[in-house]
Amino acid sequence: MKDQKKAEEIAAARVQLLSPLLASGIDAAKAKELKEQISKEHGISERTIRRYLSMYSLNGFSGLKPKSKGRPPSEAIAPEIVDQAILLRREVPSRSVAQIIQILEWEGKATPGEIKRSTLQEKLVNRGYSTRHMRMYTDSGVAARRFQHHRRNSLWHSDIKYGPFLPIGSDKSLKQVYLVSFIDDAARFVLHGAFYPTLDQMIVEDCFRTAIQKHGVPESVYFDNGKQYRTKWMKRTCSKLGIRLLYARPYSPESTGKVEIFNKTVDKFLAEAELEKPKTLDRLNELFQIWLSECYQNKAHAGLKNKQSPETAYRSDKQPIRFVSAEDLTNAFLHCETRVVDKAGCISFMSKKFEVGIMFIGCKVDVIYDPADIAELTIEYEGHKPWQVRELLIGERAGKRPPLPEHLQKVPADSSRLLVAAAEKNRRRQKRQIQAVSYRTVPKEDDSNV
Repeated sequence: MKDQKKAEEIAAARVQLLSPLLASGIDAAKAKELKEQISKEHGISERTIRRYLSMYSLNGFSGLKPKSKGRPPSEAIAPEIVDQAILLRREVPSRSVAQIIQILEWEGKATPGEIKRSTLQEKLVNRGYSTRHMRMYTDSGVAARRFQHHRRNSLWHSDIKYGPFLPIGSDKSLKQVYLVSFIDDAARFVLHGAFYPTLDQMIVEDCFRTAIQKHGVPESVYFDNGKQYRTKWMKRTCSKLGIRLLYARPYSPESTGKVEIFNKTVDKFLAEAELEKPKTLDRLNELFQIWLSECYQNKAHAGLKNKQSPETAYRSDKQPIRFVSAEDLTNAFLHCETRVVDKAGCISFMSKKFEVGIMFIGCKVDVIYDPADIAELTIEYEGHKPWQVRELLIGERAGKRPPLPEHLQKVPADSSRLLVAAAEKNRRRQKRQIQAVSYRTVPKEDDSNV
């Protein structure tokens, strides 16, 4: 059974596949060209792309979730056939999966219809020989080209910069802090930036959420391949908000040059902050916001037209800003994990117990939660409406043990079905057995008995 988490992962992948077609201002000719390109790169038909677009326009993110209980398990393909398919892909990287199957059938290595295209595609992806992988392997490195979007919120960049050491925690031991910033590509405007005490995906989430609350939803975001950015959460959030998620090629820092240049500019602030000797993270962030406003946001920028300041360039842009409701934003930034319900009808989550219900004993449920507040969780299970649960409070007295739900109770029986079935099988076996030959009944040549 495909759970809600897996369905959302599939929907997120489909949104990112469609993202080039969701950008504003695309004419019919450009859309046709993009559909052909997506079809070629991902091995799906243009008809499927049109169907995805239709479902997305009608129901948004949820419209792209699989409606069935999930795909059947992939049919097995003999390892030697997979090896031959890889060899064919390596010989000509542009060969489609359909062409590879055709060659294998013509060579007699597979019977017609034996290999399903989706199954072979999955095997090639798992082995690292998808069309995208082959393109990555064969593309030659060239000098990076400069680019700049012309409208605000068309593209956002982000990166993490290592900051100074500050006394943090109850023991006031020196620990390094980290700067996360989001920058608009067109205006070089810092949408939000702050120092954080830890280096994990939570600091990226907080900064990203604050930037959206202040300046709306971008059309696309562009990150490097740091583990704080390449997460299932980021894919889910961007897909929920209709944001195109882009990653730079590995080992190509020049791709995120704008935010890298900003980080070098921050070195000037760190040199000044060292003289102030801030004792707390709050004080460091207070100094940073002052410096950011006066020494960067409102200062002439050589990379902008007429050497405007980033704030002037961003505020004067006529591109409409798209905001989302607080409810939609909260939902997009929720996390999803899977838990198994124990025999008490509870789940363990972040060292706490939450009561889900005894009718779900032994079931895997999806836990939807806000990392900043786990006082209340949302539970999702296929065939049931989502419901909220709170932490289980254990009292001084144990309550009466609730009865098991009817579908888990023992069913009375008048006889053993196992033994009845075994007896019937034994009877059939005895009937099939050939009687042993008795030599007492074999006549002599003179027709007398032995």
